[in-house]
Amino acid sequence: MNKESGFTKNDVEINAEGTMLRGWIYLPQRDDITPIPAIVMAHGYAGLKEMFLEPYAEKFATNGFAVLLFDHRNFGDSDGTPRHEIDPWQQLEDYRHVITYASSLPQVDSNAIGVWGTSYSGGHVLVVGATDKRVKCIVSQVPTISGSKIAQRRVNGEALTELLSSFAEDRLNRQRGEDPVYYSVVPGGEFENSVYKSKDAIEFYLKGSEKFINKVTLRSIELSRGYEPGAFIANISPSPLLMLVAKNDFITPTDLSLAAYEQALEPKKLVLISGGHFDPYKKYFDQSSSEAVEWFKTHLFNWQ
Repeated sequence: MNKESGFTKNDVEINAEGTMLRGWIYLPQRDDITPIPAIVMAHGYAGLKEMFLEPYAEKFATNGFAVLLFDHRNFGDSDGTPRHEIDPWQQLEDYRHVITYASSLPQVDSNAIGVWGTSYSGGHVLVVGATDKRVKCIVSQVPTISGSKIAQRRVNGEALTELLSSFAEDRLNRQRGEDPVYYSVVPGGEFENSVYKSKDAIEFYLKGSEKFINKVTLRSIELSRGYEPGAFIANISPSPLLMLVAKNDFITPTDLSLAAYEQALEPKKLVLISGGHFDPYKKYFDQSSSEAVEWFKTHLFNWQ
């Protein structure tokens, strides 16, 4: 047990129907044994739980929530193969596995479970919130809204033709038993091609954790192109939705998030955060975390 100020933090293993997901459970230190609300949370694209998420989990725990922060399968401490492959539909299914685990804990009020996601997982929680009504509150930070629209903005013309050809070749080679093709997440890895190239992305990934491995399968990129979590947003209601959107986000574009928010039904709240995609984690952590805490407090402690 690792005791922190106002809460305990312990390792946890969750059986996701044969694949072990690993993470941390945070529990507030208190004398009352009444079950409390829980928040399930995970990182975005190729992110690890150690990469700027611990302060959020700690803040949630100090405000009276049980928190389950986990690594996605194929990443970090969780099991799963191929390593460093991101299947968005499998990741949101794993959110459901962790929700199931949380609801089984005697410390947790199974009728007061919320989900928090950021970037790619900000899209995941939109889908989970819309399709799994065990979830009573959703916080989506700088979310992925439309993989296809993002892809159209990033790659076109001859480069798109080459990329689509590489997808087909990779699938053929993998069917033959060969290893997956990998990209670097950001420049500086062992692979020539990279997913993100901006200075802020490089700093975020390479300085986020010593455990971060700078690689992701090519199929992860292919799968992202067909991922449309924003299509589910109107179905979240009547569960309450908070969206935290960066004003100058070029990773998960601001305009796509704002348009999706207009499609969401009440109850909902939009908070605009200055800066770009990676600024909520550090520069504007106080704002992004405080808004999330207040939303969860309002809708989980007073859930009916």
